[in-house]
Amino acid sequence: MKQRKPLILTLAFAGMLAAGSAALAEEGHEHGHDHDKGMKHDDHAHEMHDQKHDAGGMFLEKKEIDGYTVSFHVMEARKGMEHGGSHNLMIKIEQNGKALTDVKINSKVVHPDGKAETKPLMKMGDWYMNGYDLGHDGKHQLMILFKTADGSKHKGGVYYP
Repeated sequence: MKQRKPLILTLAFAGMLAAGSAALAEEGHEHGHDHDKGMKHDDHAHEMHDQKHDAGGMFLEKKEIDGYTVSFHVMEARKGMEHGGSHNLMIKIEQNGKALTDVKINSKVVHPDGKAETKPLMKMGDWYMNGYDLGHDGKHQLMILFKTADGSKHKGGVYYP
């Protein structure tokens, strides 16, 4: 039982982080977007990325991939809450404003030195996550490959920071 308690606490804390991150992600998104009238979603995502990254050390960027809205969220892992690295990579996939929770998803990070590592993401509420060491200088390429319930595969990525 002693071994399960830290795992349960870790999962509960990660869930709270995900919920808090989702709330932050929704901040400023109460207004409507009409993507066909000039504003590109990626332009808005970069504005959010700059604000979120500067304000609290968090990174959030949304990207359209094959009709799905994918949120790439990176947070520095708190001491004792590392899920395999210095930072937690969290991904949320939405279609028509609703989170998809039945996808299979893998992630890949290409570090500034060109070395790459691949990890499956674990489900945490509406988010999928795993840890990577992203604390060193330079741009990291964050990529995902996900398979939806219909069997279709989708891929895309962003750069951090």
